[in-house]
Order: sequence, then C-alpha cells, then structure tokens
Amino acid sequence: MTKDTNTSLAELEYLAYIDANGQLPEGFQNQVGVYAIFDCDRVLQFVGYSRDVHLSLKQHLVRQPEKCYWLKVQTINRPSRTVLEEIKEAWIAENSSIPPGNVANTTQWNEPIDAKLAMTADEQTSYQASDELIQIKLLKSVARRVEATVLSNLESRGVKVPIRFNPKLKEKGILDLT
Repeated sequence: MTKDTNTSLAELEYLAYIDANGQLPEGFQNQVGVYAIFDCDRVLQFVGYSRDVHLSLKQHLVRQPEKCYWLKVQTINRPSRTVLEEIKEAWIAENSSIPPGNVANTTQWNEPIDAKLAMTADEQTSYQASDELIQIKLLKSVARRVEATVLSNLESRGVKVPIRFNPKLKEKGILDLT
C-alpha cells in the first residue's frame, strides 16, 4: 500500500517474506517505506523504515533468517524521515510492546555480521599472536565459514535470492551485502 498517511498495522495484510519461488516480495525495489517483520508465529520482531525497502528486507533476511517469515509494508510517495518515524512509532505503540529487534537486538538487525564473534579459541590465540597479513587471512577464513553457514541456512529456507557479500570487508571479518 502506498500513501503518505499512517495505515494501522492491523489494516495491512501479511505478506510471505519468501514467496513460493524463493524470492522476496515483488515491487519494493527503490521504494521508500516502513516495514514490520514477523516470525513464523506472526509475532512482531522488528519495525524499520528505508529508502529501499527491498534492499533492507534482503539485509534483514541475511542477518536474522530465523525471524523473517512474514511482513507488512507501507510505502510512501514523498520521502520524509518525519513521516516514516511517525508510522514506525505508531506501529510499535499499536503492538503494545516494543519488538525485540527494536530494543535489545538492534545490532543483529541493523549492523553487518561480525564474523569475528564466531572465532574459535584457537583462532583467537592465533590471531593475537600473528602479524597483520596472517590476521587478514584468518579473518577472511572465519568470514567465509560464517558466510557458508548463512547461505546454507537461507538455502534450507528455500531462498533463491542472489546473496553477495562485500569481499573487501571479509578481510576485516565483516559480512555485509554489496
């Protein structure tokens, strides 16, 4: 639905996050809007807004695949941070509790994946004892391992959306979409 006034969350229909063909819902590329993400039980997990709803949905799917099953979206014609923020806050208030992704878990929803958190004790020891070149190789290796896990999890959900991480950021142990 596209308009510049707030539609209540209850009025919007649920959309499957991943369609039968393994794709994100059509029509949100380059669209400005507010979106609500729900888990498999249709419990609200996160409310956000974006200048490109499709790209944001793709990023959230990569970062939190186990929590992205349903969504509701309202796009707007004229980009306005004030309008977007008002809709977001109204939806959160309507929900009567702040979704987990808008309180404690904001980093997991909004920031690139930090593969360094997946380093084993041996990898951490090796990293600390190494020079910069070996550290970069180690971080790339850990990032690739985490990437493989992410892609495997998405594949098990039937996701067919092309996913490509920025190769330069892997040297820093960071996974972010290009």
